Amino acid sequence: MKKPIVLVIMDGVGKGDGGSGDCVAQAKTPTLDKLFATCPYTWLKAHGTAVGLPTDDDMGNSEVGHNALGCGQIYSQGAKLVGESIENGALFASKTWQSLVANCKENDKAFHFLGLLSDGNVHSNISHLIALLRHARSEGVRRVYCHILLDGRDVPATSALEYVAQLETVLAELSGDGYDYRIASGGGRMKITMDRYEANWAMVEEGWRTHVQGIGRQFATAKEAIETYRQELGCIDQDLPAFVIAENGQPVARIANGDSVVLFNFRGDRALEISQAFDRRDFDKFDRGDYTGVKFAGMLEYDGDLKIPQNYLVEPPVIRNTLTEVLCKAGIHEYALSETQKFGHVTYFWNGNRSGKVDENLEVYEEIPSDVIPFEQAPKMKAAEITQHMVDAMASHKFEFLRCNYPNGDMVGHTGVIDAVITAMEAVDDGVRQILEAADKYGYTVCVTADHGNADQMTETKKGKTSIRTAHSLNPVPFIIYDPDTRYELKQGSFGLSNVAPTLVKMMGLEAPACWQESMI
Repeated sequence: MKKPIVLVIMDGVGKGDGGSGDCVAQAKTPTLDKLFATCPYTWLKAHGTAVGLPTDDDMGNSEVGHNALGCGQIYSQGAKLVGESIENGALFASKTWQSLVANCKENDKAFHFLGLLSDGNVHSNISHLIALLRHARSEGVRRVYCHILLDGRDVPATSALEYVAQLETVLAELSGDGYDYRIASGGGRMKITMDRYEANWAMVEEGWRTHVQGIGRQFATAKEAIETYRQELGCIDQDLPAFVIAENGQPVARIANGDSVVLFNFRGDRALEISQAFDRRDFDKFDRGDYTGVKFAGMLEYDGDLKIPQNYLVEPPVIRNTLTEVLCKAGIHEYALSETQKFGHVTYFWNGNRSGKVDENLEVYEEIPSDVIPFEQAPKMKAAEITQHMVDAMASHKFEFLRCNYPNGDMVGHTGVIDAVITAMEAVDDGVRQILEAADKYGYTVCVTADHGNADQMTETKKGKTSIRTAHSLNPVPFIIYDPDTRYELKQGSFGLSNVAPTLVKMMGLEAPACWQESMI
């Protein structure tokens, strides 16, 4: 190894078109400008088939992005993994599915499906829900209820009514002749149920009150709830409050003790907390009332080491030969850093969906607690703290490989507030500047990349109308090598995130596993 290496991941920073919706271009980023002008760089594919998703129409996300960055390989992921299991029938042949169905039929229990209602293919896909509903009907399950979380983040910001209409059509088709298939409750994904990294358990509790206890503002239909809230509050879908569908003043369905429940999201980070609320006997994050238990399953196993949940419908990919495994085998000391919002990405997802460390003696992980406030109100987030901790780690000379994630471009990008995203990008740029200065002072090579785009495409134009875009982009992301003492030559070719680990290993003078993608140098 010529020098120890720092990898900086600018979450949600891709290559935009340079227009008014490209907040990376609109921000003052002298550091990035200098890197592009003076350093070897290339652009990496960070979505679709490059990260194991079904098609190149599927946007990447931080989970599959960090999986690919950290393992040097391409695995079937998320939507593709679930889709394959549905298509080949393995999901419906599983003991978990059969047990859920048998519970409903033999014990006269209802079947509930909870999850994000969209086709964003980041957390879920409505087509998977529809397949589950149709199969439940074909197996004779009579009472089925959907608890829908509204997206507007991985899909257009105000598209919820389209998905609700699609679902209602299917539910009407499946109902009748003694079968009752309906929407029972819902709310925006950033208001209820889908918290992550234990940043805001109150969100999960609000979801519990809504889905399980049937407590909340009542409406006759989901459409009425969405339209009413939009008129009253002007919210986009992700921020719509909770609602309960009711008849004659009573909820059409609550998730009752003994019922069967499937969380049909496949992405793990925002599924872990609600899964624990359903799954854990010793749960103590909030009062669950008279809850004694249900037959619960996730679409996937969201955390293999912590066994969350205990039951799941689709077996996860087994990611082996990760970069961390290779480096630990070589005796390389590592340091991983981010704030709460992305800490799991530079650890759990980076290590191939593994909780804990590969080698306690060689790895140090550091988490900076995130603020629990809307990101547009503090768009710099914890960039300054991340920078200082990284510089201190570099100054210590304890580590040969260090990685950090600046969440700003992604988390603030999801708010749709242009000025805040610009501020976020400027904070990241200043953080990178300080890391480069430390690299010069202490003798490090710095690589700068991202896991997917977001801040680079904050608007979209359809049918002549331009609107705010809060979803990830399909744009490529940068890979830049900063080292004034060594001029690395990057190959020409079509590369993706999985080519980063092989490149880092070659820079370290180590041998990559045969199953990895090729190095870019």
